[in-house]
Amino acid sequence: MTLSEDKQILILGETNFRNQKQRFGIKVDDRRRHMYVLGSTGMGKSEFLKNMAIQDIEEGRGLAFLDPHGDGAQALINFIPKHRIKDVIYFDPADLVHPIAFNVLEKVEYEYRHLIASGLLGVFKKLWGAEAWSGRMEYILNNTILALLEYPDSTLLGINRLMASKEYRKKVVDNLKDPIVKAFWTEEFAKYADKFATEATAAIQNKVGQFTSNNVIRNIIGQVGTKLDIRKIMDEGKILIVNLSKGAIGEDASRLIGALLITKIQLAAMSRVDTPEPERRDFYLYVDEFQNFATESFANILSEARKYHLGLVVAHQYITQMEEEVRDAVFGNVGTIVTFRVGAEDAEFLEKWYAPDFMAADIVNLGKREMYLKLMVNGITSKGFSARTSDSLKSMEESHQDEVIAFSRANYASDRDEVEKNVAQWATPIEPVLPPRPSYQGSRPSGQAGPRNNPSRPRETRPVVSLNALLDGDPVATAIDFRSQKSKNKLGNQNDSRGPTKKIDTAELKKILEEALKK
Repeated sequence: MTLSEDKQILILGETNFRNQKQRFGIKVDDRRRHMYVLGSTGMGKSEFLKNMAIQDIEEGRGLAFLDPHGDGAQALINFIPKHRIKDVIYFDPADLVHPIAFNVLEKVEYEYRHLIASGLLGVFKKLWGAEAWSGRMEYILNNTILALLEYPDSTLLGINRLMASKEYRKKVVDNLKDPIVKAFWTEEFAKYADKFATEATAAIQNKVGQFTSNNVIRNIIGQVGTKLDIRKIMDEGKILIVNLSKGAIGEDASRLIGALLITKIQLAAMSRVDTPEPERRDFYLYVDEFQNFATESFANILSEARKYHLGLVVAHQYITQMEEEVRDAVFGNVGTIVTFRVGAEDAEFLEKWYAPDFMAADIVNLGKREMYLKLMVNGITSKGFSARTSDSLKSMEESHQDEVIAFSRANYASDRDEVEKNVAQWATPIEPVLPPRPSYQGSRPSGQAGPRNNPSRPRETRPVVSLNALLDGDPVATAIDFRSQKSKNKLGNQNDSRGPTKKIDTAELKKILEEALKK
């Protein structure tokens, strides 16, 4: 069996040892220990990744390919064989008419909720810088995400709404089962003074609002039902091609969606703990310019992904693009290192990895498509050696690009008008529920408003008690017209049809009542 016929080996390039060219590759098990590719622009790094991905596609393997430039993702579609058209999900955020739903809060099991919350915090800190986030902001945002993870049909759009709308917040909090999260909202946040609560949440709302106000992002992360099931993609060996072209959707949108996807892929891989290891299908994650998406949790992916059969191939241009924690995780966990030509500073750093085989001067003088490698072979890292990338693979004679895109749209995307309609309906303010107004029988308690039992009528025609009837002590006082009574008082006529009034000993009472009627 030749090297190219061995389905368990991925061809990487060819060596030139003693003037003899010899192809070489890497085994499946060694790929689970990940690969790190470093090289300046134009040295062949992206083409190297594309050639590996094409081989995986041809051999029926599952993979995700995240490309922040867009060219590699578009080119990869032309290499999809006809029998794999239905395996492809082409995720292009720039396709505004057919946005793919990607709800990162959907279908998160209880034991992984804290991971998605910390992962999202890492994404936001990555985008704005750790110095822009105070401890209080992280604390509130963490409890916001955990609360939304429990509420049905939540999306990331709910973050700002939960902070701004008391009615929406009440619905979410009433649904909470987690006692710690619920205690935060009922015992702590609810007792914040309005001014303090506004100050504490304003910075979070400003940052999150920068994305939710972007219709490209909103139409993707704001859809309730997601069709992008990452766990299913991994288990069934499908092909996820993500075009994150910064020129088409903007750098911030590219970084956000890429970081969210990597976080979701990490969780999907970890959820494979419910499947026996021999049954876990190998899945490969290719990430070019990965420093744009590498959060603090990326270190966990490198250290834990192997056992879940997730192999990473990450590439970028400069070591200094990585944060120190991520850099240490890369060089501490990656099995295979591939180096194209780099700058002097990076060459000095890499010298200690390649010495005594290669020195810094050798690394900075590599030609195009030339590379130095330390290859994982049967679980052991080899000594450094030189090689050259394979020739670029030619596109298939018959491209199925249109069919791939059409199938992906039909099965994973939604219509923009329908999406925007649903988002607008979701954002409709919730009317506050007021308590029912009390209904009183007879006279109302003093000082309380409420409906009258008797129909309202003009003041002058309302029945009043006759003074004579009252002084007579008649228990059923005769009602007379107030206007008529008032007229009689002006004429000095104190008699009515019932005869002379009965005198009583309490003269003071009569005087008070007469004065009251005159008023």
